[in-house]
Amino acid sequence: MSTTKTPLSQIISLSDLAWQERQPGVRAKAIWEHPESRRKAVMTRIAPGAKLPLHRHVGDELVFVIEGALSDEFGTVTAGNMGYRPNGCVHTVSAPNGATVLAILTGDVEPLAQRSSGPASQIFALSELPWIEARPGVRQKRIWEDKTGTPERRAIIAQFEPGATLAAHRHVGDELIFVIEGANADESGPVTTGNMNYRPNGCVHTVTTKNGATVLAVVWGRTEPV
Repeated sequence: MSTTKTPLSQIISLSDLAWQERQPGVRAKAIWEHPESRRKAVMTRIAPGAKLPLHRHVGDELVFVIEGALSDEFGTVTAGNMGYRPNGCVHTVSAPNGATVLAILTGDVEPLAQRSSGPASQIFALSELPWIEARPGVRQKRIWEDKTGTPERRAIIAQFEPGATLAAHRHVGDELIFVIEGANADESGPVTTGNMNYRPNGCVHTVTTKNGATVLAVVWGRTEPV
């Protein structure tokens, strides 16, 4: 019988991570990084009136606004909603009343001295997206997907009813989740509100939710039952 072990998910307690000053009025927490694919997760807190100067995205970025609102030349992303900055997007970012955001980036950003053309950022108003029944006790909102990459990528909001369970499955590709509300758990332990869980490629686990949960998931690849 094979005794090969599969990797466990990793619980990331954001309160344990230190804020780092990035520029006046802007602090950040480096949450997670995958150097091989140039992917990373960062939480940023922008003070009222602070601004990120003109820059270009080299790679893309998904942002979830936890509190406050974030604006650029293409619109405003308010609390509980998401924005997407495609590769080549050029913009400035401001938060007149302050904001706390979670960003999942592939690549980096580079400062610009003068404006150049590039694709617009996009805003996803989550309240306008329909709930889709994914399985008993679990429904989803499909926010964004990219089927052109290898692996494919997507971002979803999942809502678990109290007692809901995801049966044992394997991650073919990896996944980051941020718990917006409630808590869920797997073999690594509970992931509570405001914290994150990383499910690496090959992770096999069962997800349970005692009292219900709402989570943001960014997925690379897929899952398969075991």
